[in-house]
Amino acid sequence: MTTMFAVDRSDLRRTHWREAAPVALESGQARLRIELFALTANNVSYGAFGESMHYWDFFPTGDTDTGCIPAWGFATVSESLVDGVDVGERFYGFWPMADEVVVAPERVIAAGFFDGAPHRCERAEVYNRYLRCSSDPMYRSEHEALMALLHPLFVTSFLIDDFLADNAFFQARTALISSASSKTAYGLGYCLARRRGQPGVPRLVGLTSAANLAFTRSLGCYDEVVAYDDVTALPAGQRAVYVDISGDAALRARIHGHFGANLGYSCSVGGTHWQALGSGHGLPGARPVLFFAPAQIKKRVADWGAIELQQRMAAAWQRFIERVDDPHAPWLRVVSGRGRDAVSAAYSALLEGRAAANEGIVLAL
Repeated sequence: MTTMFAVDRSDLRRTHWREAAPVALESGQARLRIELFALTANNVSYGAFGESMHYWDFFPTGDTDTGCIPAWGFATVSESLVDGVDVGERFYGFWPMADEVVVAPERVIAAGFFDGAPHRCERAEVYNRYLRCSSDPMYRSEHEALMALLHPLFVTSFLIDDFLADNAFFQARTALISSASSKTAYGLGYCLARRRGQPGVPRLVGLTSAANLAFTRSLGCYDEVVAYDDVTALPAGQRAVYVDISGDAALRARIHGHFGANLGYSCSVGGTHWQALGSGHGLPGARPVLFFAPAQIKKRVADWGAIELQQRMAAAWQRFIERVDDPHAPWLRVVSGRGRDAVSAAYSALLEGRAAANEGIVLAL
């Protein structure tokens, strides 16, 4: 039997384990055993934006009322009817929270393949690309957990940093980042902090819960860390930009109301506060927009070429990992779990905001 973690699309708290008989492979398909996947607040965002961003479309459960939240990690080919995708090979990519998955590899090259399954053809290529570990220059077996936990988030962080710099930070003197203790946020904080001292780089303010103030300040990448309740005490007379990783509509409204016309840019990136999501329609200041990482990738491929973009991201990633995994002051402690109970418990902890900010959860079934 195959096993999948299914979530009610209208209520993320309602889950169950779906079992089904394994399907026989057709020509052009491969079956992979999912060996390790990461669970972070990013996965909560995938569920929160499942309808609007089509995250439910990647791994159908067979029931339109439920969906499977995708997760990043590693899988090994257990059966294949595709030339160039051999049994025993290991791949990094976007997987279901399940024990196995069937894909339809196409454009198979040394670096990997793309899943060409019909139901995925209209989705962004970044989610359909699978990297062959044996030929990936960034792959290190000892860093699998960190790659699963942080790499997809850091790509988003890198691209937001690049987008803001490419737009001269919208002439802002202050950059605000909500959910500042989250991995996407401190990846962005790390990138922005490396620009300190350059002309036009704004002061970086991390916004977080009172419970996470100490951890967020310990990171050292923010110029200032402020509790959500104190956000209106920030000076509102200078131009600012807001990167919203929490998705909290009430917080967004307070920030827009406080800064008003001085808020030059406001984007939504995640939904860590998934219960507080809401519209940003009619707020003062810049109209809130959704930051869609694949759009910035497309722009930079046109500007720099794919190879140059990959090289820049790889260099930034290696620097970031060295900081995160600093043996003297690590930013992250990996916590591993195996089996249904471990997956259910980890998902519930993330959903209810009980996961420790300094921990990264990697799982397997």
